[in-house]
Amino acid sequence: MADPVSSGDDTSLGAIRCSDGEREQTRSRLAQAAGEGRITVEELDDRLALVAGARFRHELDAVAADLPRPESQAARERPGWLPILATARRQLSADATLLVGRGQVAVSRRRRWAVFVAAVAVALIFTALVLATVHGFGDEGFDHHELGRG
Repeated sequence: MADPVSSGDDTSLGAIRCSDGEREQTRSRLAQAAGEGRITVEELDDRLALVAGARFRHELDAVAADLPRPESQAARERPGWLPILATARRQLSADATLLVGRGQVAVSRRRRWAVFVAAVAVALIFTALVLATVHGFGDEGFDHHELGRG
């Protein structure tokens, strides 16, 4: 097998070959960008030809470098708790919309009831935590303030 550097390719020693799946993801990203009007149909054809001829990941990245990343890919690259919190926020928003009945999708009474019970449980837990914090914690459990005793 020939060495890519010595065979005349302009790749670095660290270049990673791209898979058919990665090519397909780039094609989908380009098609979405064309559908949104970010690139013209002629530009789409030119870029698809570059994707078909791409052998390395950096070539695919260069073809779509000026396009926004899909949200799922951007979320995977964010470190820490941010992707988890963003997902939880979206789910809570969808559940709150469902609970008040303003959602665009018809849902069963069972699902609506489950969301209501979950919301009540969260409210009760939050209330218990606030009351425990206000009342105070001590070495032996809750401290009793004994306000009436001198």
